[in-house]
Parts: sequence; structure tokens; C-alpha cells
Amino acid sequence: MRRLKWLCVAALGMAATALAADNTPPEGFTALFNGKDLTGWKGLVGNPKSRAAMKPEALAEAEKKATEEVLKNWKAEDGVIVFSGKGGHLCTAKDYANFELYLDWKIAKGGDSGIYLRGTPQVQIWDNKEGSGALWNNKKEGKKPLEVADKPVGEWNTFYIKMVGEKVTVKLNDKLVVDNVALDNIWERDKPIYPSGQIELQSHGSPLWFKNLYIKELPAEEKK
Repeated sequence: MRRLKWLCVAALGMAATALAADNTPPEGFTALFNGKDLTGWKGLVGNPKSRAAMKPEALAEAEKKATEEVLKNWKAEDGVIVFSGKGGHLCTAKDYANFELYLDWKIAKGGDSGIYLRGTPQVQIWDNKEGSGALWNNKKEGKKPLEVADKPVGEWNTFYIKMVGEKVTVKLNDKLVVDNVALDNIWERDKPIYPSGQIELQSHGSPLWFKNLYIKELPAEEKK
């Protein structure tokens, strides 16, 4: 009986350890952050509209310089992406169209940040009574979260973000805060959101921490 009890305790301990393994993607997902360095990330150059107007060689050179600068302020430390509070956005080197994305984040008191989708703001992150997770730059629908689901400042929060076509769904700490809302294109308000683009961790003058960034690319939206 005592041995059985010990085996049960040991099994629970191993399960807890498995759950606690940071930067290890669940089945079907790919890690955007390897937990060791910022391979697969780059600095920000312009916006989707201005980048599209650049010649490939000029864009590549500008991104090389931007990456050199951004790595002065974004670091990988103890399995966490850490931002000093100064400098520009950290961006995925790859563009994404439709996807599911998980990421953990925490922010300093009074802080402000966000997640750009397809190079466009943004799923809001901040220390604000209105709560995080909304599409703050939308003019109308989705501008405010359906509920405030933030944990106290300094604690880890978890986003689940799904984007298919123009529509975005966001859960913050397992609570629905945006329900299948079109993301406004703030760069060209007369056009729908771009079909693909980079994911960006926004710098907004606040120290930031990110980990467990996992993505699953989804097929194109079916035409009805």
C-alpha cells in the first residue's frame, strides 16, 4: 500500500514536471522561441505598406541593421525573452497567414505593449483597468475586451490567439476576450488586413517578459 502511494506521488510529480517544461511546444505546434537565443527573430523596418514598396536588397540591408540594434535590448535569459524597455519591436523572421498562437507574457507596473498580427496592431497588453487582449486599434468592434482577465502585474498571463482570414479570436487566461472579430488595417484603412505578415512583440517603453510562444499554421479560409 505504501509503495502504491509512493508510485502515485512520483507519477504526479513527473506529470507536474512535464507540464512545467517551458518552451516545449504541444503536439502540432512549432516553438517560435527555442528558449536559448533569438534565432528566428529580427528587428522592425517600417510597416507592411512601406516594406512592400522597398526593393528586396534594400529591405534585407535595413532588416540586418534593425536586427543588430534590436538585439541590444531584447535578450534570451533563463528560458525567457526579456525586453529592457528601450528600442524597437522584435519580429518573427517568417510571415504567417492563418494560425493559432499561444504565448505567455508579463509586464511591469504601468506598462504597455501588444502583439502585432501580420505586422499590424494589435492584441493589447497593458497594466490598465480596461484589461488586455482586445484589438485596441480597431475603431469599433473588438476595441475593448469582453471581460477583464488579467492576472496581477508581475504574474504570467497566457494568450491564445487564432487568426483566420480577417477574423481574430483571443482568449486571455482561458477567458474569451475577443470573439471572431475582423482586425482593422490601420496602415490602409480602406483595405482589409493583409493576407500574411510577421508577428511582432511590441516595444512601448516598458520592460517585458515572454515565453512559451507556440504557433500552428492553418489552411486558407474556405470560400463560401
